[in-house]
Amino acid sequence: MIRIFLGIAAIFGGLSVAAGAFASHALKEKLSERAIEIFETGARYQMYHALALLMVALLLSRAEAAQSTLAAAGVSFIVGVVIFSGSLYTLSFTNIKWLGAITPLGGLAFIIGWSCLAVAAWSFK
Repeated sequence: MIRIFLGIAAIFGGLSVAAGAFASHALKEKLSERAIEIFETGARYQMYHALALLMVALLLSRAEAAQSTLAAAGVSFIVGVVIFSGSLYTLSFTNIKWLGAITPLGGLAFIIGWSCLAVAAWSFK
């Protein structure tokens, strides 16, 4: 699980940097200012949670307790990035309004991940 989380965190982090650069350069002439804001929000939250996933992987490598809670946090962060950031990226390109209704499900996954991390914190000595 540690290698998977580390690998996905690295991929998410690298893609987040690429997405931010893409928005700043290639999309400025193609999308509205609002659509670029939406896209950049997806990239920003993707980076935040790439770093959170990295932290979870590092904690898993050192923790004797709370393995399942930390794993749940990591999975929640991955699901959150896919749903939250993915829906924002798609919304910015397509302007399909109902995608905005999916985005909060990704936010909920983020909250679950942070909650699992908080619960795991109590098991550390």
